[in-house]
Amino acid sequence: MAKKQNRNQDNKKGPEGFESHYSEIYQDRWPVLKAALLAPTKKVARVNPFADREQIKRRAQELRKLQFADVEAFELTPEVRFEPEPDRSGIYDYYLMDPSSIFAALLCSVKEGMEVLDLCAAPGGKSLLLAERIGSEGSLTCNELSPQRRARLRAVLEDYLPKERLNQVRVTGFDGSRWCLHETEAFDRILVDAPCSGERHLLANAAELAQWSQARSKNLAVRQYSLLASALAVVRRGGRVVYSTCSISPLEDDSVIARLMKKRAGEVRVVDEKPSGFEFAEKTEFGWMILPDRSGYGPLYAAALERI
Repeated sequence: MAKKQNRNQDNKKGPEGFESHYSEIYQDRWPVLKAALLAPTKKVARVNPFADREQIKRRAQELRKLQFADVEAFELTPEVRFEPEPDRSGIYDYYLMDPSSIFAALLCSVKEGMEVLDLCAAPGGKSLLLAERIGSEGSLTCNELSPQRRARLRAVLEDYLPKERLNQVRVTGFDGSRWCLHETEAFDRILVDAPCSGERHLLANAAELAQWSQARSKNLAVRQYSLLASALAVVRRGGRVVYSTCSISPLEDDSVIARLMKKRAGEVRVVDEKPSGFEFAEKTEFGWMILPDRSGYGPLYAAALERI
C-alpha cells in the first residue's frame, strides 16, 4: 500500500507538485498507478433485481458474468456496446457502475427492515444497492446538498426502483456535517461517500490539475471529518458507518479515520471485514483500498466503523 506522507515534503503546486506529492506516497508504484488512472474507467453492468428476469437473461448472453458477494453483474468490454434499457414496467434492467462502488455499498451490510442514510448520495448507484437491501419494511434517506446533483439522484432512483420501493425512499438536501445538530441515533446504517480530490478526474482535467495543491487535500479532509463525525452521532449504538472516497491520498482516507478514532476513543471500533468477490481490495490501516493498477477498478477507499 501507499507510504505514509512525509510531513516535511515541500508544498509545490500544479502538475509538478501533484507528481512530487504522489511519487512520495506511492514511490515505485506511482508510474504504473498513474497510467492506470489515466486509462478509461472500467465499469460493469449490474443487474437490477426489480427488472424483468427474461429481459435480463436475453440481454446477458453477450456478456461475461461476474459475482461480487450476492451482486449479479456482467463485465463490459470495449468491443461490446451496452446501454441499460427499460423493461415492460418502465424500470431499467442494468446500472453501469464501477465495482468499487459496489464494494462500499456492500460494506454497509444492510439488512431487511433497517433504517439507512446515504449522506452524500449522488449520483445514486450506491443508493440503489442500499434500497434493494432494506426489504419491504425498511427505509432509505438519500441526502445530497447540491441541487443539480440531487436532481440527477432523483432521476436515477425513479428509473431503477419500482413504485412500492420508491415509496420507502426519501430524498433530502441538507448539509450532512450539521445533521447531528437536529437528529441523533436515528439510523442503523450510514454511508458517507465524502467529496474528495478525485485524482482520476484531476489527471484528466488540465485546468483543475493546474490549481492543485497539497492544501486542497488538507481542506477536504476537514470537511470529510465533519461529515464522518456527524454520521457517528446520527447512527444508533451498535450501528455502522461506512466512510468512503475516490481519493488515493492518505490525508483523505486513513488519516480521517485515525483522527476520529483518537477524538472519539471508546465510542467507535473498526469493523475489519471484506465482502466476498473483492480479492483485489488491499488492506490499509483502518480500511480497504481498490486501485486500478491492480484490478482496473477504482480508485476507492472504504472503511467500516461501528458505534459502541
